[in-house]
Amino acid sequence: MTLDLFLALIAFAFVTSVTPGPNNVMLLASGVNFGFRRTVPHMAGVAIGHAVMVFLVGVGLMGIFIGYPPAQMVLKLVSAVYMLWLAWKIAHAAPPAGAQRAGNPLSFLQAAAFQWVNPKAWIISLGAVALYAPGQEWIAVAWVAFGFLCVGWTTTIIWTVLGLGVRRFLQNPVALRVFNYTMAALLVASLVPVLFQN
Repeated sequence: MTLDLFLALIAFAFVTSVTPGPNNVMLLASGVNFGFRRTVPHMAGVAIGHAVMVFLVGVGLMGIFIGYPPAQMVLKLVSAVYMLWLAWKIAHAAPPAGAQRAGNPLSFLQAAAFQWVNPKAWIISLGAVALYAPGQEWIAVAWVAFGFLCVGWTTTIIWTVLGLGVRRFLQNPVALRVFNYTMAALLVASLVPVLFQN
């Protein structure tokens, strides 16, 4: 891969990864509820998990979904159930008034596994491989995955820090509860285009 092509890939990876989506909504909420240090495993799971996904999709995993269309419906249903569970977890992250923050952020493995049921991660992975490794040669695919790994750390930090910035405005337990319910609703809303597309 040439330097020009790699820089174009980095730009593509940054724009697609930094825009709002399920990962970023959850990182924002985790930054608000748990702070930066406790969110690091979640951040690592997103960055590394998505890079691994890009690589595996690029070396041919998507052939399963092309060759066996019912697998796409199974993926949609599993995605919907898992994202609804995560929305519930976000909505209930805020404690009752006067209590300390309870619950736990996503672990590394939970965040990495989430990439496989995240519709936006699938779309980005397929688009990246089609644009930057069209022959699906493993070296080119590895460069694409590496580009996403580099960018993934940056975008996860951005959204977590954004959550920290919002956190000081949400010291009131009622405001925090409203924020968490709003984040949960946005996560559920992100399912609509996927579940109702033709």
